[in-house]
Amino acid sequence: MLDHAMPKGPTMTRTFLHSALLALLLALSPLAAHPALAGDCSGAASQVAAQTGGQVLSVSAKSQGGGTVCQVTVLIPGNGNERPKKKTVTVRE
Repeated sequence: MLDHAMPKGPTMTRTFLHSALLALLLALSPLAAHPALAGDCSGAASQVAAQTGGQVLSVSAKSQGGGTVCQVTVLIPGNGNERPKKKTVTVRE
């Protein structure tokens, strides 16, 4: 029987490293001019990556309804021979 639990070992380490790298890139990006946006979206990206077990592909902050939302796109590994899936999650502030 195959174990389809959350990835462990090297895969989890890669996910963490990708999230840390994303946080660093966001801190150095133009979003850094707006510290609230950079911090909020960095946290949102880490949260979505951890919840989905996916690799963060992109993050963007947008104003919506007088507030800010972060759109996080992740690549989620497939099970067995399945192809990976791309998923975009919107996190409301």
